[in-house]
Amino acid sequence: MRIILRPVEDTDLPIFFAQHQDADALWMAAFTPPDPTDEAALVAHWSRLMREPTIIYRTILAGDQVAGSLVFFEMFDQKQVGYWLGRAFWGKGVATQALRLFLAELPERPLYGRTAFDNLGSQRVLQKCGFRLVARETGYANARKAEIGEYVFRLD
Repeated sequence: MRIILRPVEDTDLPIFFAQHQDADALWMAAFTPPDPTDEAALVAHWSRLMREPTIIYRTILAGDQVAGSLVFFEMFDQKQVGYWLGRAFWGKGVATQALRLFLAELPERPLYGRTAFDNLGSQRVLQKCGFRLVARETGYANARKAEIGEYVFRLD
């Protein structure tokens, strides 16, 4: 499957919202917005990301379908990457291919990626792209309404 990244367009936002309604995906991601069912709040948040010059936000196209998104941002004084993939694209190498393409756009190093302690799929994506586990932390996971373990990965 051919993977392409492009800037996020307004027409992608309803697809991203629909992808964020998957209960299993929310559980796995764990660190989500407080209310992922609030479409207006999520669209407003994503619209801000699209206009913020320090944030790089990309749509992942798998063939001609919107498969998900990637984002580069700064948090905790670290340059971070994050991604979300619709369930139909899980387990097909789409996230790994997309993240590799995204990393080629980003000259900044080191880069960090974070996952819930039990999100093995996301951990594998980061590791396949050269990230290594550097820390274990805890944080409040909105999707689980609890504090959980979080792994921090780093790419030098």
